[in-house]
Amino acid sequence: MKKYNFNAGPSILPDVVLEAAAKAIIDFDGTGLSLLSISHRTPEFEAVLADAKNLFRELLNIPDNYQIYFVGGGASTQFFHIPANFLKGKAAYVNTGVWTKKAIKEAKMYGQVDVIATSEDKNFTYIPKGFAIPEDVDYLYICANNTIYGTEYKEDLDSPVPLIADMSSDILSRPVDVSKYALIYGGAQKNLAPAGVTFVIIRDDMLQKVVRELPTMMNVNTHVDNNSMFNTPPVFPIYVLRETLKWMKAEGGLAEIYRRNKEKAELLYAEIDRNSLFRGTVEKEDRSLMNICFVMTEGNEELAPEFMAYAKSKGMVGIKGHRLVGGFRASCYNACPKESVEALVACMQEFEQMHK
Repeated sequence: MKKYNFNAGPSILPDVVLEAAAKAIIDFDGTGLSLLSISHRTPEFEAVLADAKNLFRELLNIPDNYQIYFVGGGASTQFFHIPANFLKGKAAYVNTGVWTKKAIKEAKMYGQVDVIATSEDKNFTYIPKGFAIPEDVDYLYICANNTIYGTEYKEDLDSPVPLIADMSSDILSRPVDVSKYALIYGGAQKNLAPAGVTFVIIRDDMLQKVVRELPTMMNVNTHVDNNSMFNTPPVFPIYVLRETLKWMKAEGGLAEIYRRNKEKAELLYAEIDRNSLFRGTVEKEDRSLMNICFVMTEGNEELAPEFMAYAKSKGMVGIKGHRLVGGFRASCYNACPKESVEALVACMQEFEQMHK
């Protein structure tokens, strides 16, 4: 049976990327050695690293006054790396769900945290808007896309203070004006690579704003100055990330990827809104392109286990909603083909017909 992968992460990757990675595990770049057992100091891997950075810069249109580096530790490590480096007195955070709450907890170890806006009053089903950004803070922190609740910022904020964003789950899914951000970071396991590597895009002036003496591995300058290789980097995920960026470029770049993502999301949201058995869970204007969340309509909640079993029988994988919100979630990351979304829509339509 054909499988349709909607896992929230680690997520689907393009077939051509998987094939390249599989070959490299056996023989990396004609070296006769496995990618898993080469030295990261070889010219061949240094070329991979350079390619990854250059492609990242090209696809996202990253200005010259920004540095890119790759580290381990996942996005969760950045929750404390960021305040350790940049929180001297006070920072502003916008609370839009689990991941910002975790970041806020870590930041409080280093200074004062002002939560200047939150959507917790409605269980994080919208993105706060119209809030004032104080000018006496060291930085403003947001999470651009919320995988659990299915909300996403649709515009880049104008901030009078350095703007820092966690873009783990929507990086390179849509255009972003990088120049509006002081730092963008994210785990790669949604749109770029398998788990194990985190990307950081940092504006040059931030490298001079480290506010305290830190252990070497925690200082952002360590990773910029040593070209992501102060210690052994996550070689395999970086290679896969490079291959994914190559795939994106070959497919038409970010503009084409964004067009496809909008098309997929519009198709599935239209069915959610049409189908008498399902409803969306967040404000329509804040609906995520990446993580599409929905539940049964009122009075049909008891059908949820039956639909889950039916969807599984049709090859749907990973559509169970997060335990905090329940329901269903289809994660339609860049490599998720339109065919998968069409199959899920057909499944929902068939299920509705069964219950008329």
